[in-house]
Amino acid sequence: MANLVQARQRINEIDDEILALMHERLDVASQVAAAKLEQHKAIFDPAREREELLRLARASDPNRTAYTVSLFRLLMSMNKAEQAQLMAQHKPQQTPRSEQVAQALKTYDTPFPSMIRVVCQGTEGSNSQRAAERLVHLPQLSFEKSFEAVCEAVHEGKAELGILPIENSTAGSVTAVYDLLTRFNFSIVRSLRMRIDHALLAHPGTKLEDIRTVYSHPQALAQCARFLAKHSIQALTAENTAMAAERVAHDARRDIAAVASASCAELYGLEAVATEIQDAPGNYTRFVAISDTAQIYPGAHRSSLMVVLRHEPGALYRVLERLYALDINLVKLESRPIPGHDFEFAFYFDLECPAPSSALNRLLDSLDDVCSYVHYLGSYREVV
Repeated sequence: MANLVQARQRINEIDDEILALMHERLDVASQVAAAKLEQHKAIFDPAREREELLRLARASDPNRTAYTVSLFRLLMSMNKAEQAQLMAQHKPQQTPRSEQVAQALKTYDTPFPSMIRVVCQGTEGSNSQRAAERLVHLPQLSFEKSFEAVCEAVHEGKAELGILPIENSTAGSVTAVYDLLTRFNFSIVRSLRMRIDHALLAHPGTKLEDIRTVYSHPQALAQCARFLAKHSIQALTAENTAMAAERVAHDARRDIAAVASASCAELYGLEAVATEIQDAPGNYTRFVAISDTAQIYPGAHRSSLMVVLRHEPGALYRVLERLYALDINLVKLESRPIPGHDFEFAFYFDLECPAPSSALNRLLDSLDDVCSYVHYLGSYREVV
């Protein structure tokens, strides 16, 4: 009969040996990185990696080949991350991204600002206004007509923070906002997940069957598509839900309505003909607070980045492999075409990874071998 205590003791001894060898393997990475720096070689050598994996697979027990390849792929990914981080420290005239994170960190007792200039898209009664007041306790609030105008206001110093919707649980990502974040090189400093309930607002006394046309923001219309189709209501776009309500209030027609929050009814003298008309009962929108300068406040547990991958087989896989090796949880991955570049895509990652952390630092400093461009979008706390 096998002795369980002895077997476990032997496993512990083997694990200790594996740990020591793993550390030795990673230490050798510094020597490899130094040699590659001198010889101006890339970190990733696919031919060398294939050759080594093939050698190990042939040397393995045939019944355990898959385990062998999986283990050594992970070790190789860890080694590449180690090399990339070391090489990043020696790049002339370039601050390592981990150092940029360190410079953006606020001290542990720095509160998130509560009385600053904030700009958002729309007008009074908009969901963006509600989000702004949730994110900043007493904002000095101003409004712009478009997402781009919000970004320009922040970039020009007219406001310290801009509030933008970035994702909806029903309609998906607000892709224009992702493009703007990259274009203006903004940082996300906080985010908010807020429940959104849409109402059909019209002049007092209007009946549902009288309504032929409805105005609202495209995202809101998409979130209420089934309701509008069921009642054969034509959907026309407006710049914002609250601006749609304002437009209906100033129009004498009785066959039009707006999709907006119920709070807009009192604000603009309208009446809710129907409430909670969104397709999904759990309808949430994520809003982000953006800044022209990188700022990481205490409690930041989520990090975002945008990358453009190299045109090489398995490039995305190698990024995901690195996340796995560093034990970083991926909560969102999305690709977007790059404007002006045919068939080229940017990938957006949302990571559950606090700042500061050694895992995040290692990741940010180890992506250049598989990415032609990396934009760290910031680390922040998400408020629910």
